[in-house]
Amino acid sequence: MATDYTQITEVAGDDVSSEQIQRMYTRYTFARQYCEGKDVLELACGSGQGLGYLARVAKKVVGGDYSWPLVRLTKDHYRDRMPLVQLDAQILPIRNRSFDIVLLFEAIYYLKHSEAFVKECLRVLRPGGIVLICNPNKDLADFNPSPHSQHYFSAPEFVDLMKPLGMEVECFADCEVNYASPKRKFLSFVKRTMVRLNLMPKTMAGKRLFKRIVFGKLVPLPQELTEEGANCELPCTLDPTRPDFRHKVIFAVAHKQGEGLEMV
Repeated sequence: MATDYTQITEVAGDDVSSEQIQRMYTRYTFARQYCEGKDVLELACGSGQGLGYLARVAKKVVGGDYSWPLVRLTKDHYRDRMPLVQLDAQILPIRNRSFDIVLLFEAIYYLKHSEAFVKECLRVLRPGGIVLICNPNKDLADFNPSPHSQHYFSAPEFVDLMKPLGMEVECFADCEVNYASPKRKFLSFVKRTMVRLNLMPKTMAGKRLFKRIVFGKLVPLPQELTEEGANCELPCTLDPTRPDFRHKVIFAVAHKQGEGLEMV
């Protein structure tokens, strides 16, 4: 039976923390540096918050997701502004050398065959193309894995995944954690305890309640990111040879061999 990701995916209008929205702006602002004037494919696009944001600078943007209800929700918003398709990131229904950029944000850990995904990216990318991926940092002391997840990647593991396939990999990190803060120490202890005892909420309603306790007031997730909210710091460079224990999010930017793509 296919996994129903709609039950674990926050969509437009759901209550989320301001930090979540800021992290979303960070990853799409980071991605836009590579996307200007390019043909871009975003996989696991969810309800499409970043698609319009990317489309303002890209030559073409195509969004895809495994879950048809999420694709339909995104279509309801974007209408004819861009192609939106249901697909599996491990078996892409796309012609060879069709795109310059492939994005996969907060989803690689759901894939059973991550190497198949990378091979598909290499197939659909033009020479010099880029794969940009991010996932939560599993090496944080209070890391909490998502239901249905398969494997989370550290910076060295991203390199181990993609370098043998001929890709050059750079790693970055976002959202530094201040474990010196008394509040953060307490919250980290509570979260570690709940993870160990398998008490972390699994439903969306439970997650919202937990976030209200931790973050206080929540805000609605927007349907589409705007330029007004793009005031964010970009991810910092990370040593790809060692795990990171200070940031919530790990990025990998992998370059397909061939004529390089310059950042704008």
